[in-house]
Amino acid sequence: MRRHWPAVERGLATLYPAHGARLADQLAERVTRFVSERPDALFQRDLEREAEPDWFQQPDMVGYVAYADRFAGTLAGIHDHLDYLVDLGVTYLHLMPLLKAREGENDGGYAVASYDEVDPRLGTTADLQALAEALHERRMNLCVDLVLNHTAAEHPWAVKARAGDPTYRDYFLFYPDRTMPDRYERTMLEVFPTFAPGNFTWLPDMQQWVWTTFHEFQWDLDWSNPDVFAEMISVMLHLADLGVDALRLDAVPFMWKREGTDCQNLPEVHVLLRTLRAVIATAAPATIFKAEAIVPPDQLTPYVGAGDPPQHECELAYHNQLMVLLWSSLATGEARLMTTSLQRVAAIPTHASWVTYVRCHDDIGWAITDEAAAATGWNGFDHRNFLNEFYSGAFPTSFARGELFQFNPETGDGRISGSAASLCGIELALASGDTAHLDQACKRLELMYAVICGFGGIPLLYMGDELGMLNDHSYLHHPAHADDNRWVHRPPMDWAAAARRTVAGTLQARLFDVFRGLTADRAATPALHGGVNTEVLTPADPAILAFVRHHPVRGSFAMVANFGHSTRVFDLADLGLTAPTLVRTSDAEFEGGTIVLPPLAYAWFTTPG
Repeated sequence: MRRHWPAVERGLATLYPAHGARLADQLAERVTRFVSERPDALFQRDLEREAEPDWFQQPDMVGYVAYADRFAGTLAGIHDHLDYLVDLGVTYLHLMPLLKAREGENDGGYAVASYDEVDPRLGTTADLQALAEALHERRMNLCVDLVLNHTAAEHPWAVKARAGDPTYRDYFLFYPDRTMPDRYERTMLEVFPTFAPGNFTWLPDMQQWVWTTFHEFQWDLDWSNPDVFAEMISVMLHLADLGVDALRLDAVPFMWKREGTDCQNLPEVHVLLRTLRAVIATAAPATIFKAEAIVPPDQLTPYVGAGDPPQHECELAYHNQLMVLLWSSLATGEARLMTTSLQRVAAIPTHASWVTYVRCHDDIGWAITDEAAAATGWNGFDHRNFLNEFYSGAFPTSFARGELFQFNPETGDGRISGSAASLCGIELALASGDTAHLDQACKRLELMYAVICGFGGIPLLYMGDELGMLNDHSYLHHPAHADDNRWVHRPPMDWAAAARRTVAGTLQARLFDVFRGLTADRAATPALHGGVNTEVLTPADPAILAFVRHHPVRGSFAMVANFGHSTRVFDLADLGLTAPTLVRTSDAEFEGGTIVLPPLAYAWFTTPG
């Protein structure tokens, strides 16, 4: 309390001037009661995590992302596959939305109908607690999603609001006519312009418009109401008491609204997150925050506390730029845009880390600004259009098999759905029976994952990538999924394919060994501790990506990669390391002080501390 509560009081006073002091007192009483009732094992975990606050920055921290039902059917079923994850080197399991969602269409589980219940198809809260305990016994960590911006229209708060309860009406944002919605819409964007246009939905039974940023069945919460803050603290404490180690905070940029803005990334959002963080740091320090903020780089780093002075906000945030730029470089055979764009991303505080990823459950939106493209000599609109054509397979020389998502013919904007294996060319190579192309496709997938494993922070492996799982079009036969082609890269886990990982010569054995090798080599490299920033170098060759990480105690790490279509040569002296030791490589060779990199080859180097 002495350490964190002043930040709670400051935040509440800023957000709720008339109610902050009262709310702070209420929360202090609640937190005191919560800590006194905390299970012994979790209280011990709190103490251990306070003693080792950089636990999530250790180089053996490797994440795996899956839908619980698609991975193992139920939460109880996951127990049967924990050895599989251990074998892969996973120490951080992120299970996609598992709280009770509305029936039917529910935005992949992000339309939450109850924060207190697990989706009954997956099990119970007792099953979730038992899974957390089983993970902890294996020195693994559990991450779950918590949707902060909105609830389902079927959530009890929304149901009571719809029935006329004035207390719960104040949890949401209602308007009797289009006057205010129209004023807001002047400066707001649309998240899903084709199947959920606009940001407001008309409710005939209430004769009211309700704020719905995402879908008409997802009602935005009014965070300017202190009761909403108090409710969400209760939700967070409940999940922390089930043993959840990381809360992935969904849609956080949208949490505060102000006319005349795009209602994203407003200063109040950061005050909210810092205040929520301070409450949880007091009550359950074993639980950390991961921000789901897919925003431009200059707006992203504040979510992990970047600023002057640095703040304690979320410990983790997705490095969306790195993901997008990897796919861009793979398509163009150049790393120049990646180099210049990553160099523009501001440093983050040493107490925070990136979450790096190649693929996730969502579509790939081409977050490449006109300014960033122009710095490389490209036209931003044309490049984004090229990437859509390339990864949908429309470009003549494309190896990818993806699908356009949310294409807007008026603006030319669009995104891409598809599994990593299909986007890397594995699907096309298998269909054509071309072993040479299959080899190249596997090297593309390995190169991408080698970068995210070496860049810093927590690398996330998306379920099935380690086996080369392809696009799954069975979603078209599911009424709740058929209109959303993101389900093409959300297939059920292929456990028959997983069994082939032990059969020499199979695609699954090749890829699984690559992923297992990456995680093992990463865990054995102390310099990959997440508490330092990555310095992206500027090679003379635009096809080369090179970066270094200098830890003050654990030594230095460097990576060199060739995204080009021909062999490249790199001078090791340009890394600025004294007598670097090779840790890992694909096809690179050494000649004196240079490294020869065939297409799609890479190398990891270290120097001792």
